[in-house]
Amino acid sequence: MSQVTIIMGSASDKPTAKKAEKILDKFNITFETFVASAHRTPARVVDVIEESEADVFIALAGLSAALPGVVAAHTLKPVVGVPCASSSSPANLDSLLSVVQMPPGVPVAGVGIGRGENAALLAARILGISNNDVDKMLISYRKELEQKTIDSN
Repeated sequence: MSQVTIIMGSASDKPTAKKAEKILDKFNITFETFVASAHRTPARVVDVIEESEADVFIALAGLSAALPGVVAAHTLKPVVGVPCASSSSPANLDSLLSVVQMPPGVPVAGVGIGRGENAALLAARILGISNNDVDKMLISYRKELEQKTIDSN
């Protein structure tokens, strides 16, 4: 059983997914990753959600970025949306707005464009509420970030 399910809207989102996977590995959080498009394979998206035993979903999408909202519509578990840059829209503010402008009752937590690592850290924080090991690793990680900043002087 995985603790996090990552769903990418397309294979072009893999670099952003890799950032999330790297953090999840660091925190010993189990995960599974799928490519399933809200528009091209909507039934597959629903199947992935329904078959998942994860506690948190991370949904990555570019262009219209409908995937995080679709995932949130099919589960009551936390969904972290990650807007992804694309070759046609590197800044991709449309995707960012699609992730954060959800209607009342269907929340999606949003992180910055391409910030797969922040999505994984947010998932870790959610899991850390009930998992002392993850919580301790988050405290250690925060100290590492602090020391790295101090050392940069």
